[in-house]
Amino acid sequence: MPRKRPGRVRTKNTNRREALKLSSMAPEDYNVRPDEVKSIACPDCRTWRRIMGDTVLKIREHCISDKVAEGEKHTLCPGSDQLVEIDIDVRRWQARQNRLLRDAMPQENRRAAQQFYKPLPAPAAPVSRIKAEVTLETARQSYLAHRKGCTRCVGGQHCTDGGVLARRYVLALQEEPARREARAEQERQERRAARKQSAPAIRKAQWTERGGKAVETANNQCRQHPQGTVSEFRGPEVPTAPLRISA
Repeated sequence: MPRKRPGRVRTKNTNRREALKLSSMAPEDYNVRPDEVKSIACPDCRTWRRIMGDTVLKIREHCISDKVAEGEKHTLCPGSDQLVEIDIDVRRWQARQNRLLRDAMPQENRRAAQQFYKPLPAPAAPVSRIKAEVTLETARQSYLAHRKGCTRCVGGQHCTDGGVLARRYVLALQEEPARREARAEQERQERRAARKQSAPAIRKAQWTERGGKAVETANNQCRQHPQGTVSEFRGPEVPTAPLRISA
């Protein structure tokens, strides 16, 4: 994009007034955006005029009336060649103006800075291409449903999708015995693991129910033990009273 050059000041004359400071004007009465031509609403005739110059800024010389070409008298506006001083923060002014323009815009005309488009949903894949867990029943139901709604699958003839479903059903029939055996083996392993986990608890419950003293008593009645031995569980009898030896 070509850069817009500022207007050339062809005269050093001014209207002998003090420089007009933008901070003393309403923010909407001038335009000093960096990428646009600088303009201002003349404080005398209230018409928008261009600001000329690069370093020394002036309001362009203009007439009070815009109908000079129609025969009206050419009357110079007192605001012509008025010095202008930019004493504001242009970035802050621009941000405030953008916010005001956005708020003044009707709600139906507002647009976000970044547009997000909702993607169109992809078409559903045919049943023959759906990758899921294939069982004998699901393969049979898929094949029968396709045969019922397809006009090309007649007798022993199949369309492309019908042939895929038929082969899937035949393969499921062939793999069903092995699948049943694997399922039965898995169930046996689960029952075996459950028994292993519950065996210590069962033995503990049995020992608590019958009691260790009862088992020891029954064992002592069945066998004869050496003298000084209570039972084979406790070992030899140890005296509990203190032994006193006199000199």
